[in-house]
Amino acid sequence: MGCLNVVKVNDTQTTNLKEEEECTLDGAVDLHGRPAIRGRTGTWSTATLLLVNQGLATLAFFGVGVNLVLFLTRVMGQDNAEAANNVSKWTGTVYIFSLLGAFLSDAYWGRYKTCAIFQAIFVIGLVSLSLSSYIFLLKPKGCGDEQTPCGNHTSLQISLFYASIYLIALGNGGYQPTIATFGADQFDEDHPKEGHSKVAFFSFFYLALNLGSLFSNTILGYFEDEGMWALGFWASTGSAVIALVLFLAGTPRYRHFVPKGNPLSRFCQVVVASARKWKVQVPVNGEELHEEDGDEFDNNGSRKILHTQGFMFLDRAAVITSKENIHESKDRPNSWHLCTVTQVEEVKCILRLLPIWLCTILYSVVFTQMASLFVEQGAAMKTTISSFHIPPASMSSFDILSVAAFIFIYRRVLDPLVARLRKSSPTGFTELQRMGIGLVIAIMAMIAAGTVEVFRLKYTQQNCSNCEGSSSLSIFWQVPQYVLIGASEVFMYVGQLEFFNKQTPDGLKSFGSALCMTSISLGNYVSSLLVTIVIKISATDKMPGWIPGNLNKGHLDRFYFLLAALTAADLVVYIICANWYKYIKFEGKNGEDNGDKHGDLRV
Repeated sequence: MGCLNVVKVNDTQTTNLKEEEECTLDGAVDLHGRPAIRGRTGTWSTATLLLVNQGLATLAFFGVGVNLVLFLTRVMGQDNAEAANNVSKWTGTVYIFSLLGAFLSDAYWGRYKTCAIFQAIFVIGLVSLSLSSYIFLLKPKGCGDEQTPCGNHTSLQISLFYASIYLIALGNGGYQPTIATFGADQFDEDHPKEGHSKVAFFSFFYLALNLGSLFSNTILGYFEDEGMWALGFWASTGSAVIALVLFLAGTPRYRHFVPKGNPLSRFCQVVVASARKWKVQVPVNGEELHEEDGDEFDNNGSRKILHTQGFMFLDRAAVITSKENIHESKDRPNSWHLCTVTQVEEVKCILRLLPIWLCTILYSVVFTQMASLFVEQGAAMKTTISSFHIPPASMSSFDILSVAAFIFIYRRVLDPLVARLRKSSPTGFTELQRMGIGLVIAIMAMIAAGTVEVFRLKYTQQNCSNCEGSSSLSIFWQVPQYVLIGASEVFMYVGQLEFFNKQTPDGLKSFGSALCMTSISLGNYVSSLLVTIVIKISATDKMPGWIPGNLNKGHLDRFYFLLAALTAADLVVYIICANWYKYIKFEGKNGEDNGDKHGDLRV
């Protein structure tokens, strides 16, 4: 069926619209590789399926990950240090596999195929873990709770367990960055209404992720903590199976983008070609640089990237010399000798993104405290209301509720208000501005956590053998720091997802989402390194240091204030990088220039 990409202006075109249907403007295709018809593919009908899929997959993943350290100690018989080290390796592997999934998605498989394959691997890993736990590991029957450790296991059983959890890591890691980009693909950013929905999708995506983790952290976490590991793992497996079925159910209506080939080779071609021509003079305006005809881009669904100033040494790769003679030859030029402007701009884009990405790592250091030091701090506070015990880890529920609340506040209140106040732009905060606001709120969260720790130490028992609950200060004084972390996530991580999706070239969209995941991963590693350095420097013969085993003898408040100071310094660097950043420039349908501007943090 033909497509009509025109705007109705008279009755004749009204008749044409009845005969033909409108295609998307962004080059998306349907399941059969034909141009995607707007009314029959994509939009919220498929995006909602992907949001539910994301929530269920997150529930399944955290149903295993949230209490994995307890499973290793209670069931596998490992000590605390060994278990913590194994969980760190496993978590880091998840994020490494995210780069693999992004590469395969962008280069060869496409996003739909990548999501389907890695979700299937995810389900296989969960089934294997559930079966091995039920049949082999949870012996004697009823073991695995706090009072009853399990027996020894054979090498084969241990190998099967590790194979299972690393299949889970492979499946979830490869799937996560791709599903976010695939969901955004369901909206045509060149269409006014769908473009607005695409921006909103990232907020709902992050909300779905948090709601999935809320259920696993509370309900499944409770069952597993009570020793019902098989039940928890089978529940995770069921959730993952439903997620996969829902994903496949939307197959006929999904919009797709054709993979653009190996990005690493394109990157290397630019470097090699520019190095070969290191003596060549670069044209000042860039108009004489080599670029393919527009038809070449229309055929593969890519958009042409316009030339930008900066990194001028890379422009040599697109300079046409007498050796190429492309005007006289009908053959396609060798890309290792002559690259297109679009190819050169892809490399420039990645180089410009890296400083922004590096500035987000320290924010992830702050974010990771919620799962570590916040919990230890809460355990040393009053955790009871009457006779009811509040698990310190469950306080993260306030973070998730904060994320849900602030997504609504931002989308419905703050963003429209800022858009009305701004005269230079009809939109609210830019992604760079939102990420900067996220850093500011993160500083406030660390100051709040440090202040709570000062008062906790003031109302604590100094000499105690078991210092859990040794302070009379209620654990609910932690609520502000959790709420502030949740608010900062809405500005930082949602803004980061949107920013990398918009600013990465068409052939690197999944890689942009993977950058967000690797930021969190590196944040974990930097946090561990920072804690180790602080302990070694602050500990002396007479003083146990800032973060000792007994927090009542340390100064956790100083560590929180240190993080606030480091994040403030990071904010200064971020502001410099954001104002230096130059947005990517795509050529529009009529050849117009869109996006020619520098980063701007001014409201």
